[in-house]
Amino acid sequence: MLLALSPVFHVTDQDGNKIRDESILEDIRELLDSRFLSLSGRSEGVKLSMDHTLIELTGHDRPGLLSEVSAVLNDLQWNVANADVWTHNSRAAAVMQITDEETGSAITDPEKLSKIERLLCNVIKSGNKSGEAKTVVAQRITHTERRLHQMMFADCDYERLDDDGLDEKQRPSVNVVDLHDKGYSVVTIQSKDRPKLLFDMVCTLTDMQYVVYHANVEAEGLGAYQEYYIRHIGGFRVSSDAERQRLITCLQAAIERRVSEGWKLELCTRNRFGLLSHVTRIFRENSLTVTRAEVTTREDMAVSTFYVRDASGYPVDVKTIDSIRKEIGLAILHVKACPEELKPVPQESSTRFLFGGLFKS
Repeated sequence: MLLALSPVFHVTDQDGNKIRDESILEDIRELLDSRFLSLSGRSEGVKLSMDHTLIELTGHDRPGLLSEVSAVLNDLQWNVANADVWTHNSRAAAVMQITDEETGSAITDPEKLSKIERLLCNVIKSGNKSGEAKTVVAQRITHTERRLHQMMFADCDYERLDDDGLDEKQRPSVNVVDLHDKGYSVVTIQSKDRPKLLFDMVCTLTDMQYVVYHANVEAEGLGAYQEYYIRHIGGFRVSSDAERQRLITCLQAAIERRVSEGWKLELCTRNRFGLLSHVTRIFRENSLTVTRAEVTTREDMAVSTFYVRDASGYPVDVKTIDSIRKEIGLAILHVKACPEELKPVPQESSTRFLFGGLFKS
């Protein structure tokens, strides 16, 4: 039996406006076509890259970790071209694209690669109570954010800590209900809306070996409401309380991973060797810790976003931010958001769609 998939998406740009630029729409079409061909087996999919060497890091998070990792790479004369760093529940994961500063291309020498694996693994293990850390070096192109979800899921970042400081009211509302007569389990999710929320949910359900047969998603104001009709890849519904609770905590973790804590700072300047090491060292010296980072280089420009907060958990003094901006450069480092702007969304019923969309489908 052939199954037809015909999803309909209503999308806007990051400012909530309708997309009218035909070049952007054409880029979306081409990307969707290429992804479909890859998924259907008609493309090579993952390819080797000779432009960058990929480094994947997972381990216990701590203040100054990104600064220490950047310093090691800097000492080895290796440049960070692009990097994405996530932290959640005292765990950290990073995917970095690095190049040899001398050649400007990927590092292929086995001895050099073995050395960087050893050095970075030692950095991540330093001060780590559990001693669990992982460093992987490769030369394969990958979808960075997709990979970060897989890495943090494999690192069990969804396991709750007794001292994480959050109560259930602060967490996204996730419920799982069985539809015995229809053969589905229904997952309903209510949370604050943000970019890539749908992507994060589908990635996690896929990693947990669930298939989405039908879904309803609605963004209204600052809130997002999602409903997924799922079965396990083996064809069965969520079958136990333990499985149901694990699914709930994993989906909550997937939402929280990308939630940005603290101040949002954007760096835009001409790229130069050691820039990331320099900036993160200044953060560390001012007792700030990076909770999430997106580092990008475009030709000769470096455009990076850092989310920072006080390493001790106290509110960051505005004077500290001003001092950091003066040291790095007022025209280079800009404040894009501060914690006061990030207000929680009032909780509502999480059964907004329940059962409705199934019968329409």
